[in-house]
Amino acid sequence: MALHTDIPTRHEIERLLNSTAQHCVSIYLPTHRVTQETQQDRILLRDLTRQAVDQLHAAGADAHDTADIEAHLLHLAEDDDEFWMDQADSLAIFASPNRFETHRLPNHLMTSLEVSDRFHIKPLMRAVTFPHAAWILALAQGSVRLLEMGPTGAPEEVHVEEMPRDAWESSGNKVHKAREGAYARRVDTALRQVLTGSDLPLVLAASQPMAALYRSVNTYPHLVAEREHGNPETSTDAELADAARSILDDVYAEQLADLAVLFDERRSQGRTAVDIADVARLATMGAVDTLLVDIDVTVPGSVDDLGAVTFDDADDAINYGVTDEITRRVLLTSGRVLAVRGDDIPDGGPTAAILRYTT
Repeated sequence: MALHTDIPTRHEIERLLNSTAQHCVSIYLPTHRVTQETQQDRILLRDLTRQAVDQLHAAGADAHDTADIEAHLLHLAEDDDEFWMDQADSLAIFASPNRFETHRLPNHLMTSLEVSDRFHIKPLMRAVTFPHAAWILALAQGSVRLLEMGPTGAPEEVHVEEMPRDAWESSGNKVHKAREGAYARRVDTALRQVLTGSDLPLVLAASQPMAALYRSVNTYPHLVAEREHGNPETSTDAELADAARSILDDVYAEQLADLAVLFDERRSQGRTAVDIADVARLATMGAVDTLLVDIDVTVPGSVDDLGAVTFDDADDAINYGVTDEITRRVLLTSGRVLAVRGDDIPDGGPTAAILRYTT
């Protein structure tokens, strides 16, 4: 089945980070791509809505505000059949008295509900860090097509207006290097209408010399570096997707390996922190350049204006989670946040930070 995603951009995430209200509801739930199977997802959303309303009542939320949030959530769960026809692997929902938005994500996220005075965005960062989704450009002299790929399943071909059919369309009967270059430029120009604003990697499926020609004219900033596989005209879309997923796995593994080396270098220079209280204080100071945060761990509590942490025993509608607030402060000071699994965090804690300077 096709994967339909609307992964937020950095700007959209920052808008969520800056959107505070007395009561904000953040919901994450796994979803199914097959429309007939989404009924169970809608039932789960109704249950989470009930839990959110209970927490809002317990926190003394305004009755009108609570009713407004509940109405939006129930409408999505019970009435918006068209919305549920196109799903990815997880759904993020953000609701407050003055905001309601959803994002369909290509990652398999755990079910969670957070009610506080700000939105819970840490799980969203996983989709931005390692989306396991990509565009595939299958480019040959005789054909070109753009595919959208998710973490699993078959990719979907995307219609691109003004995409040339082949190199001969641009050059007449004779194809030579200059004409192939013109063909590659036309492909790049056509792709802009689809790829502009996207942060997903673009994997190039092309053989030489076409691969080199396309790379020389490409304007999309997220083209995966120097990894091609054979002639796409002899491969099915499913085979291209399998190869692209392997490429993404290698890319992500290399990124984490490089980061681990950098962390060790910065540790020797006194430019790292792993204790969560230290990380919170340094994030508040704007000293964190790169934050690693465990996607699966929630640390109940809050962080004050000076960066001091107050821990709590459990989540409720009053506290908003320490790691989430650290994430928020790093992003708002132009830091980089990588939402990873626990095994990828140095020293095994919920967070680890590379600092901009020695403190």
